Amino acid sequence: MKKVLILEDEINIRSFVVINLKRAGYEVIEAGTGQEALDKLREYPDIGVAILDIMLPDIDGFEVCRRIRATSKQMGVIMLTARTQEMDKVTGLMTGADDYVTKPFSPAELTARIDALFRRIGGDNAANAELLNQGPFVMNTRNHTLEKNGTRIKLTQVEYAILKLFMQNPGRALSREDILSAVWGRDYDGELKIVDVNIRRLRIKIEDDANNPTYITTVWGFGYKWGA
Repeated sequence: MKKVLILEDEINIRSFVVINLKRAGYEVIEAGTGQEALDKLREYPDIGVAILDIMLPDIDGFEVCRRIRATSKQMGVIMLTARTQEMDKVTGLMTGADDYVTKPFSPAELTARIDALFRRIGGDNAANAELLNQGPFVMNTRNHTLEKNGTRIKLTQVEYAILKLFMQNPGRALSREDILSAVWGRDYDGELKIVDVNIRRLRIKIEDDANNPTYITTVWGFGYKWGA
């Protein structure tokens, strides 16, 4: 059974999430503090997706996300943010989260986001594995790895999915809507800024100069283009 961690210090919200995720067929691991979440992650290394609240009594959700990304690029991470806190969304994505859900949220919305992350984690397999070679980059779609000039670059699952989309469409301008649909799914009802923040993260990792990108270039008023 697929495991999901829910880190939320408000018991009513956590219980609400747990009940609905169990109904959806997930095994749910609960944590009420950041330290407890880190302990649970060590205890259950097969957790596939972590749902992290930001405001916690000890270690905040951003720091928990950073620590997850320091050891695991494969795990999906969803941040729970307050609807009015715009910076929380951007900060969460820049620390390595794959997605965010704003409170209050519906069980169906959260479940759909988790389903999408699990599909992405298990998306490629040996049957359709291939090497994508472009410029200094080599992507192995079996192992979900990327190398630049022979050096491994660590990507989250969302970053990998975006870069794979670019490398499969070299020279083609992709709109933000195209990227959102391909990576997060056609039914995703989140905001387009999630694309921009992930592109910013990717540029930091793969560009020689993130402030003057040459591989992922901006098509003003439309989206982005891959030009390795």
